[in-house]
Amino acid sequence: MTNHSSAQAYSAAGTISPLEIERKWMVNGWPETRTPLPVLKEQSMRQGYITVEPTVRIREESVTGGATTYILCFKSKGLLTRKEIEIEISREKFLQLEDLIALPLIPKIRRTYKLPSGLSLEVNHVDEGLPTEFWYAEIEFDSEKEANTYDPSADGLKAYLADDVTGQPGQSMGAYWIKTRCAAKR
Repeated sequence: MTNHSSAQAYSAAGTISPLEIERKWMVNGWPETRTPLPVLKEQSMRQGYITVEPTVRIREESVTGGATTYILCFKSKGLLTRKEIEIEISREKFLQLEDLIALPLIPKIRRTYKLPSGLSLEVNHVDEGLPTEFWYAEIEFDSEKEANTYDPSADGLKAYLADDVTGQPGQSMGAYWIKTRCAAKR
């Protein structure tokens, strides 16, 4: 969860869990628009999964020209909306978990763009140079209503964000992990 939406849910025990409300599109390359979109940041990442049901993921995030952080993330089931908890961990703990996973982590480059609507568009290039290489884009929202009513043409991205896969099972990075890392190990 990179936009750190203010959406929250209350559990049966009365505790608050942050929600990730985002739509996802399959895309081809970085966005090309009439007016260039401002790039807010570029990150190099590596991520791997301890489990995918529920999702427990580790990620190394290096901001171009900046610091590297290590994140342990927990996500509930869901397509448009999921509970998400992220905890920053030490590099040492990250390396221990990477060793425990014992599979090659997924590398990706992410560029975050500021959209005319004020939203942020995250575009990810996954497994560059491999036969399984692909691109996807995401936008986080503060509510399901906002997510469901968002029209990419308002930001000049109708053609770029034409392949919406938000509601399609099997489109998560966890599913990609199983297909490309776990299946290869068998």
